[in-house]
Amino acid sequence: MPLRQIAVLPYRTQGPAVDAPIEILLITSRETRRWVMPKGNLMKNLQPHAAAALEAEEEAGVLGAVCPTPLGSYRYRKRRNSGASVWADVDVFPFAVTQELPTWDEQHQRDRRWFSLTDAANAVDEEDLAALIRSFGAREFRAATQGSRLFETVADKTGVNAMFAWFQKLLPQQGNFFELFEQQAATLVAGADALARLAQGGAGRNQHIREIEEREHDADEITREVLHAVRRTFLTPFDRSSITSLITTMDDAIDEMQQVAGACDLYDITDFEPEMRDMAAIIVDSARLTAEAMPLLRKVADNGHRLHELTERLVRMEGHADEIHAAGMKRLFKQSTGKDPLHFIVRQEMFKRLERVVDRFEDLANEIDGLVIDHA
Repeated sequence: MPLRQIAVLPYRTQGPAVDAPIEILLITSRETRRWVMPKGNLMKNLQPHAAAALEAEEEAGVLGAVCPTPLGSYRYRKRRNSGASVWADVDVFPFAVTQELPTWDEQHQRDRRWFSLTDAANAVDEEDLAALIRSFGAREFRAATQGSRLFETVADKTGVNAMFAWFQKLLPQQGNFFELFEQQAATLVAGADALARLAQGGAGRNQHIREIEEREHDADEITREVLHAVRRTFLTPFDRSSITSLITTMDDAIDEMQQVAGACDLYDITDFEPEMRDMAAIIVDSARLTAEAMPLLRKVADNGHRLHELTERLVRMEGHADEIHAAGMKRLFKQSTGKDPLHFIVRQEMFKRLERVVDRFEDLANEIDGLVIDHA
C-alpha cells in the first residue's frame, strides 16, 4: 500500500488583473537538490491541510491561506534511509502565500525560488505533479479565449483596419460585458485575499477591513455599469437575465465578505477559530477559480469542459465548507459550556457570515453551469 503524504502548492499572482501571471514557489530537496514542493507526512492531531501548511512554514518559510480541499494528488518513489524505496501518494493543497519569512527552520538546507507556471512544471521530475501545476493556471484554456482577436491581428498585418472601421460602426453594439465580468472577478480575488489576511490575525487588521470595504464599493460600481449596459445594448452575448444574475451573484459574494469584515469591526474580533481560517482559505481558492472562469465565458462552447471542472470544484468546496462549519460550531459549543454565552453568540455569527460567502460562490457555480448548458 502506498505511503500517504501531504503537500502545498504555494502560489501568488503578479498584479490585480484577472489574467495576471501566477507564480509557483518551489524548494530544493535536501539530498538530491531537485525542485520539489513543500511536503511531508500526515501528523497526529492535525488535519492534512494544516500539516501541509506547517511543512510550508518549516521547509519554505512561507505563511498563507491553505485550502482544506485538495487540488489533486500525484505519486512518486520515496527513498528510505535504508536505501529501499516505496511509492508515495501525495495530496496537494492550494496555498495562497501572504508572507515570506526572512528566516525559517530549513533555510540553510534548501533553496526557494518563484517560477512561472510553465517553468515550475518543467522544473519538477514527476509527470503527474507537472500536469497538476500546468492545470492550476489553465493557460491553455485562457489562450482559447483569445481567438476573437484573430481578425484584429490579421487586420493589423494587412493594413485593412481603416477599410473595416466604418463597417464596424454600423453593427449593433454588444457592450463590454466580458471585461466587466473579469473586473468583478478581480474584486473578488482582492477581497478574498484581504479576508484571508484578516483571518490570520496580526498587524494590519484595520487595513484589511478597509481593503474589503473598498473592493465592495468597486463591485457595486461594476454591477451598476453592467445593469446599465444591459438596458442600452442591442445585442448581448447571453440572455439579459443571465448577465444580470451572473454579475449580481458575484456582487453578492463581495457583499458577504464585507459583512464578515463589518462584524470583525463591530465585535472587535482580533482572532479567528481554526475552522474560520479554513473557510477563509476556501473563499480564496473559490475567488481564484472564479477569476479563471470569467475569461473562458468569451467562448463558452470551446471551454465548456473546463468550466464544468471549475464549477464542480466550487460545489465540492462548498460542501467541504459546510462540514468545517459544523465541526467548528460543535467544538465551539463544547468549549463555551458554562462560559460567557455572548462569546458563543458572536462566534456563531462569524461562522454564519463566512458560510454565506461560500454559499454565494456555489450560487455563482450554478450560474456558470447554466450558461454552459445553454450555450455549449
